[in-house]
Amino acid sequence: MSKPEATPAYAPWETTPARTVRRGHFWLPGDRVSLAGNTYQSGPMFVEWEAPDQVTQSWPIILMHGGGFQGTEWFDTPDGRPGWKQRLVEAGYAVLVVDRPGHGRSPFHVETLGDMGPPFSYEGGRQIYFPGDDERHTQWPFAPDDDAAMDEFIAGYGPLPADLEASQTLDADRMAALLDRIGPAILVTHSASGPDGWLVADRRPQLVKAIVAIEPMGPPFAEIPNIGAMTWGPTAAPLLFKPAVSHPDEVKHAEPGTLKLPSLAGLPILIVTAEASAFAKASPPTAAFLNTAGGSAELLHLPDHGIHGNGHGLIYEKNSDAALAPVLAWLAQRSPVSR
Repeated sequence: MSKPEATPAYAPWETTPARTVRRGHFWLPGDRVSLAGNTYQSGPMFVEWEAPDQVTQSWPIILMHGGGFQGTEWFDTPDGRPGWKQRLVEAGYAVLVVDRPGHGRSPFHVETLGDMGPPFSYEGGRQIYFPGDDERHTQWPFAPDDDAAMDEFIAGYGPLPADLEASQTLDADRMAALLDRIGPAILVTHSASGPDGWLVADRRPQLVKAIVAIEPMGPPFAEIPNIGAMTWGPTAAPLLFKPAVSHPDEVKHAEPGTLKLPSLAGLPILIVTAEASAFAKASPPTAAFLNTAGGSAELLHLPDHGIHGNGHGLIYEKNSDAALAPVLAWLAQRSPVSR
């Protein structure tokens, strides 16, 4: 009898606790386009779902990833712990994770989706996520000089579509189609997908039950380096203001309070910011814009809840479970009685 093979050096399946769940995936098809006599598909969206054996929460949660990355940012953390997706499943939610069109498993080809933006660099990753000179940032999950960990972290990143307005419009259209298929849900966004939350609610106000935005891209009317301009205030794509406007300059120069976003009225919105993130300062102006337009956005600054040391990657930093706790508490106060 031959000897059993040695356990591989890297075998997380040997040590990860068993998870009793249901899981699957499906596609939101893209648009048919004709090129040189052939038919192609543009902008499909991959959706992966997971649920506990017994779903106890009334509405599912849809997790939307940040710019250039993919839905895997909600999975296991860079240091191997369960991420927010798993923790939300454990809390009784059915959880759907999307790869936004042109990201991750949602295919990108320039002939069907338009030009790509620049590639995502190691230097960009360090600038966005690493502690840098801020001594308050203590929760990043691997050492800055851990080259192997950095290689694995950057591996999931790709370019964004070059046209930010078109990309956000496509995201919102596919998300609206997803809600049409599954029914009411809660949106959780991160960074560059933050504007998508406002756009999806604008399209399907009766189907978006709450939005949790983790350091959404902003502030209003900002020019985001290597990404694009937020020409419509909190978004790059048009919103349905009342009274109606036909050009973003009308939004930029409007007197505060004269333009409303009826789709956001009464919608629970939570904007989460971290202690040591340079991106956190964009969130108060975003909340103020939404509220002036008739929304009811609340700011949740993690240090105010005793959660310290986080940067922009708070959803997968060393204390990611602690960062999720006040979000779960907020959702519990604004959701129907669990079933």
